[in-house]
Amino acid sequence: MLSTDSAAVVRATLPVVAEALDEITARFYATMLGEHPELLDGMFNRGNQASGAQRRALAGSIAAFAQALLADPDTRPDALLARIAHKHASLGVTDDQYTIVHKYLFRAIAEVLGEAVTPEVAAAWDEVYWLMAGALISLEARLYDRARVEPGQVWRRWTVVGRREETRDAASFLLRPADGAPAPEARAGQYVSVRVQAADGVHQLRQYSLSSDPDNELRRITVKRVRGTDVPDGEVSNLLHEQVRAGDELTLSAPFGDVALDEADTPLVLVSAGIGCTPMTGMLGHLASTGSKRPVLVLHADRSPADHALRAETRELVGDLPDARAVFWYERPGAEEPDARAGLMDLAGVAVPKDSTVYLCGPLPFMRTVRGDLLRAGVPARDIHYEVFGPDLWIPGDAA
Repeated sequence: MLSTDSAAVVRATLPVVAEALDEITARFYATMLGEHPELLDGMFNRGNQASGAQRRALAGSIAAFAQALLADPDTRPDALLARIAHKHASLGVTDDQYTIVHKYLFRAIAEVLGEAVTPEVAAAWDEVYWLMAGALISLEARLYDRARVEPGQVWRRWTVVGRREETRDAASFLLRPADGAPAPEARAGQYVSVRVQAADGVHQLRQYSLSSDPDNELRRITVKRVRGTDVPDGEVSNLLHEQVRAGDELTLSAPFGDVALDEADTPLVLVSAGIGCTPMTGMLGHLASTGSKRPVLVLHADRSPADHALRAETRELVGDLPDARAVFWYERPGAEEPDARAGLMDLAGVAVPKDSTVYLCGPLPFMRTVRGDLLRAGVPARDIHYEVFGPDLWIPGDAA
């Protein structure tokens, strides 16, 4: 994989490059999108650009990939790249776009680091980039083939056949393929990208988990309206809430996502907070429809029962399974859930089987805390799987 000479240069320069990565990626995006504004139309989310989440995610992935190569130069870290590849496939990324990224990324590196970028340094990091790009291109090609679509041609029109208000700021949209052809195969826990046209004519994308059993012709997404405080309002979520009704059409990608329900018989623990319940409800729907007898423990935290999207459905699905139970935590408990626990999720006193397979979804601070609790409870890191809404901002090496 990484040549011996390049490995030595990357090891020596990684601290300097890593320290400057935030500035490098900020300059990279500003220059690339300034010269290629068409990439903002249906590729890059403007909210993630404005908040800085996208550049931090890119910086973290580059640093993590370089560290993985140095730790084991002869092995391609596909597990590290799988989440990125799935996200890229859901956006319709194609091979030629890696050449565009290379041009502007290395221009930014040279501008930020200046004379420190000797020919040897440039060559070593060029090798790192193309190893990463080549790995992603290969992974994405397999994903496109598995989804039975041409590279980048992931889009399809779907008809909204029903809309239901779940809470004051979450709504579900039930969808059927507009062309009448069969729905694409999907696994419980996966997501789709939704592509909408904003008021200024620019297309924006956002990923939403499939929140119901995907083993039929109808698919459902449950969307929380994102209201900005220190970040912009969610363009896609607000447009869906304000404008989309039954009878309208939406453009969806094929399903992707590396955090999907396995078919083993180990005990399952589904842990979520807020709108992170959506992939868990899809998993529960699949388990119920297939008559699964797996032991299932559902753990969810929310502000209140009224804020808990899909709460009643979750209770119903848990009741349909022969060996399942649920524990809810609410910061503001209510009479709707008299057995719920008050406050933030606390796993003390919750018996989590050590041989469990765990799926985790919610805000990043919540997931970091709960993951630590699960590790201390004896659940191996390899058995804890997580899903992130938006760019993946986990600290490199932090995720299983």
